[in-house]
Amino acid sequence: MKRRNFIQNLSLTTAAITTAQISKAAETASFKKSSPVLTVAHITDVHIRPDEDVPARYKKCLEAVKKHKPDFILNGGDSIHDASYDNVKRERVTELWDLWDDCCKPIQQYEMYSCIGNHDIWWAAPSKEDEMYGVNYVTKRLKIPNRYYSFSKKGWHFIVLDGNNKGITLDEEQLRWLENDLNSLAANTPVLLMSHYPILTVTGSWEGGQHGDHKQLKQLFYKHKDKVKVCLSGHQHLLDRAWYNDVHYFCNGAMSGFWWGKGDTKSAAPYYYQETAPGYAILKLYADGSVENEYIEHKL
Repeated sequence: MKRRNFIQNLSLTTAAITTAQISKAAETASFKKSSPVLTVAHITDVHIRPDEDVPARYKKCLEAVKKHKPDFILNGGDSIHDASYDNVKRERVTELWDLWDDCCKPIQQYEMYSCIGNHDIWWAAPSKEDEMYGVNYVTKRLKIPNRYYSFSKKGWHFIVLDGNNKGITLDEEQLRWLENDLNSLAANTPVLLMSHYPILTVTGSWEGGQHGDHKQLKQLFYKHKDKVKVCLSGHQHLLDRAWYNDVHYFCNGAMSGFWWGKGDTKSAAPYYYQETAPGYAILKLYADGSVENEYIEHKL
């Protein structure tokens, strides 16, 4: 073969190989982007109650959630309508939790990881020794291992916090546990934290409830900036997102909207709370720590 023809054929062959390699790399990148390792549903502020056909309406919402085929469900708290006021009686608290159990039967095939909302807790029990008093009883009704805990799935680590302490903060015991939990993880392990109250929120200037220890938590997250990727919350019944130090903060509205009611003239539309529709979120979590958070409105 003549030298010129050899070089020409070699160039064509090299170009074909290079093109195939580029095509394969693009295909791989596209595959990775289109294939989350986990799809997670985030529901929050359900506020279940027996009147106004709320149980049936909630079950209808759950059927919509199931269509997304989530790997599991994160429940952001305020599961029952209200046990926190001084005039709430034992019978009412029991009724609400029994109703919660019944209404969650349509999703019993899914694992549900819950955190404790401020309205879930019965502080008006006759004494602190009463088995239904305080946070510990709520952990039993939600079937969670502790008021704060963590677990891992498919390379992601999940941390559930309890902010029901003075000033909406983590108590010292919980903060030490959180620091140790983050320290124990391998470098670059993506972490999602869920709290009832927002740690950082856009709407905090006109709607109360942000964590009082948000500066301390922000510093801790920065120390573990290779790990902490997402913070989920509810409580506000408002939809907002913030991004700071490479952490995504998603406050994902409320399944109950305006507490299942049509609202008032200040709301943007019936069942909205201010400008936020009732709904839930579907998150797609990727192996590289990236996340997509989609809030989906549902009709009440």
